[in-house]
Amino acid sequence: MTLAVAQVKKEDLATKNTKSPGAETSVTINGKNLWIYYHAPSVRGRHIFNGAGALQPDGTVWRLGADYATVLHTDADLDLNGLAIPKGDYTLYIDLDNGQWKLIVNKTLMAGGKHIWGVGVSPDGVREGATTNDPATELGRASLTMGKPSSPVETLKITLSGAGGAKGKLLIEWENVTASAPFSVK
Repeated sequence: MTLAVAQVKKEDLATKNTKSPGAETSVTINGKNLWIYYHAPSVRGRHIFNGAGALQPDGTVWRLGADYATVLHTDADLDLNGLAIPKGDYTLYIDLDNGQWKLIVNKTLMAGGKHIWGVGVSPDGVREGATTNDPATELGRASLTMGKPSSPVETLKITLSGAGGAKGKLLIEWENVTASAPFSVK
């Protein structure tokens, strides 16, 4: 396993999965760049969260996207809703703690010379994802504020935005859920 040391190349994370295309959000705050690269699945008539029959059941860990694990890059140290994140690269997951989601910031980026595939089975048939619920590989977890969108969100959308001064906001929207957290750039 490789910990966050060198900047990830976004082009290495792209897949040819047209059902979950690569997507990116970025923001510059106080001259420091932050970005998140993820693969954005669509609902496509499925029940994704909350309750019986959900594709991603309550109490599980979700890879926060599809395909390769979602990557956060930050040029600055951050405080994300109380979690100190040193500048660098990390993978992101969500602990769907029965509707009280927590963002998992993980230090593991690679396994066996390849980017972490997230949770599930990679294209070469290897079951991966053990790092997603292993406190030894985590930087930590930050609580998210839960909400509902004004209308269902078909395609996963992650947004980083400035909120004035050294402050910003992370927003995750998909299906019938929004989850957000404030952050500040140190």
